[in-house]
Amino acid sequence: MPPGDTPMFALVDCNNFYVSCERVFNPALNGRPVVVLSNNDGCFIARSEEAKALGLPMGGAAFKFRDILRKHRVAIHSANFPLYGDLSSRVMNTLAGLVPAMEVYSIDEAFLDVDGFGRLGLMEHARMIRRAVRRSTGIPVSIGIAPTKTLAKLANRMAKKSHGFEGVCMLGDTAAARQAMAMVEVGNVWGIGRRHQAFLNRNGVMTTLDLADAPASWVRKHLHITGARVQAELNGRSCLPLELVRPRKQSICTSRSFGTGITDKAGLEEAVSHYATKCALKLRGEGGIAGLLTVFACTSPFEEPPDRYWGTRTVAMPVPTQDTLAIVRAAEAVLGDIFRQGFRYKKAGVILGEIAPRADICPAPSLFVQEDASGEASSRLMQALDAVNSRYGQGTLRVASDAPSAWKQRQERLSPHYTTSWDDIIAIHP
Repeated sequence: MPPGDTPMFALVDCNNFYVSCERVFNPALNGRPVVVLSNNDGCFIARSEEAKALGLPMGGAAFKFRDILRKHRVAIHSANFPLYGDLSSRVMNTLAGLVPAMEVYSIDEAFLDVDGFGRLGLMEHARMIRRAVRRSTGIPVSIGIAPTKTLAKLANRMAKKSHGFEGVCMLGDTAAARQAMAMVEVGNVWGIGRRHQAFLNRNGVMTTLDLADAPASWVRKHLHITGARVQAELNGRSCLPLELVRPRKQSICTSRSFGTGITDKAGLEEAVSHYATKCALKLRGEGGIAGLLTVFACTSPFEEPPDRYWGTRTVAMPVPTQDTLAIVRAAEAVLGDIFRQGFRYKKAGVILGEIAPRADICPAPSLFVQEDASGEASSRLMQALDAVNSRYGQGTLRVASDAPSAWKQRQERLSPHYTTSWDDIIAIHP
């Protein structure tokens, strides 16, 4: 195959994405250490490069680093997921207009098909993509280019870690790929991870290049098919094509920890109703209906053993449905079975399973179900509900039991919802 015709992938990864989203609308944060906290303002889930240089670890509990945060005037933000989700969509929409095909891999990553742009023009095209995303969204990105998705991940890592690449790294030939692999620990390989690193290190596989050069039979024996594919990809043989159609979700879960513990059933019902509502909305977004429902509620794992409790139960829906009212009613009924008085609940959640395309299933009428929750009337009601909430904001119309109160998450440092709330749009005065 001529060099210019070699298939090439590009991985675009937003730099410190949650932090970058905060900086888009608050330029005063540029150059300053910034961290974003998890639900209930507990742990670090994003850090700027300046914060990383202070030794603040990913997943670290914020209260353990109070002195460092205070001493270095670290900017602290509660997670603003509506803002991050909206800016992610804008980044992905920008990328989609610049390449023939792409795979959205996560909220801040996408694989691009750059096959056909020509080896000589790929670097300049990648730089153009970086400029376009920054200009359209304000989000900085790094880009790795290589003949396989695994090598593109490796190239992206090089683009981020070394300022000499200026945000774009291409491993376009075997020599460049092997040089890069020799500098990366095997635990940082996509698909291998830290869980296999100790085993590999004990067997003399220290770097990514060591894994690429290991006997294929040994890799397949100990790392199975996943490891064999990773090794093949590291050696330039593409085994992972772009997933142009995202696989349908097999389950949908909404769960959160509470800002304060809940001891009464009414408060727990409000939380479960809210989570069931969000699950139903996600389900309709998937175009599916659910046949199974699971509800769980638990205390903090740090409670003393007599005060710990984990309750969970899964039930089959009488009729597979995407109807919010039916799902909320079922969730509340299940909660009644698992609730135990005398415990301080710290977390609850709702999971929908056995998800199938709505158009593929036509449930038979049941003598024991008064209302068909998958019928036309239900569909029209849900369409109206979603239309109103889409126009006027989520929660404008909701079931009565969905009333966030004491269980609501603690978000003491939440930035405005600049792009998803009319009330938070920045006003510019002449």
